[in-house]
Amino acid sequence: MEVLIYINGELVPRGEAGISPFDRGILYGYGLFETMRSYGGRVFSLDRHLARLMCSAERLGLDASLDPAALRQAIHRTLEANKLMDARIRLTVLAGEGERGLAPPTSGMLTIIVVAEELVLPSPQAYEDGISAAVVSVRRNSQSPLAGIKSIGYLDNLLAHSEAVAAGAEEAILLNEQGFVAECSTSNIFLVVEGRLFTPSAESGILPGITREVVLELAQGLGITAVAGEIPLAHLLRADEAFLTNSVVEVMPIAKVDGKPIGSGKSGEVTKRLMAAYRELVLQQANHS
Repeated sequence: MEVLIYINGELVPRGEAGISPFDRGILYGYGLFETMRSYGGRVFSLDRHLARLMCSAERLGLDASLDPAALRQAIHRTLEANKLMDARIRLTVLAGEGERGLAPPTSGMLTIIVVAEELVLPSPQAYEDGISAAVVSVRRNSQSPLAGIKSIGYLDNLLAHSEAVAAGAEEAILLNEQGFVAECSTSNIFLVVEGRLFTPSAESGILPGITREVVLELAQGLGITAVAGEIPLAHLLRADEAFLTNSVVEVMPIAKVDGKPIGSGKSGEVTKRLMAAYRELVLQQANHS
């Protein structure tokens, strides 16, 4: 069965999908996206994803032409058309065509794209053993007006990830311009020190992830003290545990950074508790759908 792509209200075969070469998303990277995961046909934390998208769209002047209810319907239509229950979903909003030059678009005709694909996950062993990460030379600019926005301008992340892979690691860790730990190329990062949870704050220049937000709430429910703030690299390297979070992999332990083990070099007890709590929450939401 050929994959069907949602573009501006139409579901078209992947081989026939196309957008204008004059779309500002192509010309200038003027756009946003959200990556989500569905479980049994239900998109986890969809309300939060759409709320974050609308907040970012407001900052970029795109919100007036967006309707969260219509976006929700587009996502469900795409899942149903592709007969997918457990899927990786990407919602992309591009600024559409406009006049030449750098003036903001005025037509209000955005390009809305939804792609839903079969879920491909790391092996179960990866969740037990953890993955390796490398600190890369690419820096996150905490002062950028795009800090905290999930824009389609993803070259920094791509270059960071490529540098990590070239170093023999599976994920990149980006510091910010002040040298504090910021985030990974596709995820947020947490560390555990003496049973307490630490994660870089929004002021560090990170994208505040949906899964990050959920994990912080779960930690509170489990009685785990959680602190968001500035994290020196040395604190990460001396941590008892570390893990990353995103909507697709959920909670993934980090076993090594720059070839050196974090704690025991495997998934730690706090990480395991949060992994289990996250999966229990997913089941609860699925059962209440």
